[in-house]
Amino acid sequence: MNTSSMIKLTLSMAIFGSIGFFTIHTGLPAIELVFVRCICATLFLGGLWLLTGGHKTEQWDKREVIKTCICGIFIVLNWVFLFKAFEVMSISIAISIYNLAPIFVLMLGSVLLAEKMGVRSILATVVCFLGSILIVGIDNFSSISQFMNSGFVWALLSAICYALTMFTSKTIHGLSSYALTFIQTTVGIVMLFPLCDFTVFDGLTTTNWLYILGTGFIHTGFVYYLFFDSIRDLPTVIVSVLVFVDPVVAILLDAILLSFRPSMLQILGIVLIFGSIIYTVFYPDQKVQKVQPDS
Repeated sequence: MNTSSMIKLTLSMAIFGSIGFFTIHTGLPAIELVFVRCICATLFLGGLWLLTGGHKTEQWDKREVIKTCICGIFIVLNWVFLFKAFEVMSISIAISIYNLAPIFVLMLGSVLLAEKMGVRSILATVVCFLGSILIVGIDNFSSISQFMNSGFVWALLSAICYALTMFTSKTIHGLSSYALTFIQTTVGIVMLFPLCDFTVFDGLTTTNWLYILGTGFIHTGFVYYLFFDSIRDLPTVIVSVLVFVDPVVAILLDAILLSFRPSMLQILGIVLIFGSIIYTVFYPDQKVQKVQPDS
């Protein structure tokens, strides 16, 4: 077992777990924050790519570049929707729904690749759905307006885009991790530039900018570096366990620093979601290659 890689992956997941806390202190709406995040990550990871000389040995394939661009669209939408969820709902609730992505990967495989979902996978999906209803609150489903304003839709869309990111990335094999991420974040810059309202940057404090740059350089650039530098040396089962450090840290920070106090039904919902996901990861219906998520 590579202890150094385990420490790197654990650290990357723990840092990413604090992204919700950083996000709500940036003072920026979701689109503008993701735009800055993409710029910071492109500079950080692009610089590392050049310094390590990886750009000189990169094997370019037109089809893989196109797939990476599509994957970039999904990952940027994933970030935007997740940050919009943070704006209107608790970080713990948003992160719990966000981590439904592995269940959506199963569903996509069933629909697009004709991979049969067994009884256990179907049961896990139903349990996750029930858990989602419990943590958002049954009352929020009593009317369309309450449902739309609850943030559930944004969090669910972020999970779907996260799943599409994982699903698309499993077909990309030739590009290095640096090239993959550089293309994805560059796509994000081009995609979000026309949508940004640059007046929102007026009046930001020094503290706001520290959180903004932290979200860009630390949560995106540094975390991506640690993540990709560690997973190649670790068994899939270890990676599958350590990625759960992310939601655990997020929920703990929400409870300790932001005074989130879940009700008994919300606690039950969180347990149902993560219990079903862990069960699905470690006891799949059939032996398929697991795909590790982009952080």
